[in-house]
Amino acid sequence: MSRKLLIAGNWKMNGLLADGVALAKGVAGEVKALGKTDLEFLVCPPFTLLTSVKKALRGAKVALGAQDCHFAVKGAHTGDISPAMLKDVGCAYVILGHSERRADHKESSELINKKSVAAYEQGLKAIICIGETEAERDAGKTIDVCAKQILGSVPDNATAANTVIAYEPVWAIGTGKTPTSKDVQEVHAAIRKVLAKKLGKGNANKMRILYGGSVKPSNAKEFLSLEDVDGALIGGASLKVEDFLGIAKAVK
Repeated sequence: MSRKLLIAGNWKMNGLLADGVALAKGVAGEVKALGKTDLEFLVCPPFTLLTSVKKALRGAKVALGAQDCHFAVKGAHTGDISPAMLKDVGCAYVILGHSERRADHKESSELINKKSVAAYEQGLKAIICIGETEAERDAGKTIDVCAKQILGSVPDNATAANTVIAYEPVWAIGTGKTPTSKDVQEVHAAIRKVLAKKLGKGNANKMRILYGGSVKPSNAKEFLSLEDVDGALIGGASLKVEDFLGIAKAVK
């Protein structure tokens, strides 16, 4: 099954206006220079930079995404951003259920499910994140934890067209530690089996499953050549043009 690789950058809480625009322009220029490619590119800056980054990306085949959203269209939700607002400024994707949101904001799989449904209703694609902690990994619970998060977080109306899954082992995010390629393939294959049970084999075979967790140019080819890995959700390396595009060039 041919699935277009997605190279997605999660800028997290990084970037003031000048830095964010410069980074976006750098990414746009490099993507244009790559020319025709089978890769899809996405950047997800902080809310404050969405409009400016959208302008900076003009003319380049790079999609815009956000890092979270509320499940309501509007209302008395101080400090929150609705899916409709994200769509309005040009977003095509939204990251939901990142481990940092699950940990820092105590977000449950049930809440992530509601947010995903709301994103679909506005025409946004949800990148739903799952992954185990180091303690869960050491206890041999990796696949069980991921399966539980998928069953709780992924809506019943999820499809390959509106959903991307991102497997990010919590212990590998920003630590420099990475699982072996064998381990990554094993988990991704197991995730696809769970998706098949929940959504049907057809949807599961078409749905992209990204790997995230200390991905960099030096290990990108190893991970992104695996059968069930359909791209990368990149954190720290997405903040440097040469690293972000270096990952893409490694698998071009």
